[in-house]
Amino acid sequence: MILYPAIDLKDGQAVRLLRGEMDKATVFNEDPAAQARAFVEAGCAWLHLVDLNGAFAGEPVNAAPVEAILQACDVPAQLGGGIRDMATIETWLDKGLARVILGTVAVENPDLVREAAKAFPGKVAVGIDARNGTVATKGWAEETDVQVTDLARSFEDAGVAAIIYTDINRDGAMQGPNIEATATLAQSVSIPVIASGGVSSLDDLIALRDCGVELNGAISGRALYDGAIDLKEAIRALN
Repeated sequence: MILYPAIDLKDGQAVRLLRGEMDKATVFNEDPAAQARAFVEAGCAWLHLVDLNGAFAGEPVNAAPVEAILQACDVPAQLGGGIRDMATIETWLDKGLARVILGTVAVENPDLVREAAKAFPGKVAVGIDARNGTVATKGWAEETDVQVTDLARSFEDAGVAAIIYTDINRDGAMQGPNIEATATLAQSVSIPVIASGGVSSLDDLIALRDCGVELNGAISGRALYDGAIDLKEAIRALN
């Protein structure tokens, strides 16, 4: 199981939000590229990047720090936030991004997800962000009546590389991930699932690894910044 260190970008800085609320941001590093290098030096195999401003704006906003991270690091990176058309997808992949994450458009324009996954095999993931079992979009600001498993199953034949499942109520709260919901989703689809939201300890990571269904990985942010999880130790344990 892969551990994906998260770098969430707001106004050019690496931050963490509490339950997705932009006015509850804690700045952890004013130099996101330096933060990325530190994660790579600790041994991570992937980086998980989020353009928070972009998620609300509907277009890339933190392009400069993302590009700096891509130039500074030699591990693959995936990015979500504000990626809502084919031109933006192509631009990011051309810049060296290994995988784009499509969230809002997975609900609003699923045909784009299918088109992109076909055009760029292995390079398109779907981000499913949920609050109480239903999907939220546009930086988690808008609620829908779409069920998580229904959305995931709709992409079974699309060729997407992964589903990144975030429990919004757990995100940044250091209260542990929603293991039951994550396992249920992973059992419902053949697409690899990456867990996100609430991972706050090594025990959480091990519980996800041993949840009864194989997960592709887990994303952690605040716990790594706060020191609640030692990245080197966690990577050794998961390997």
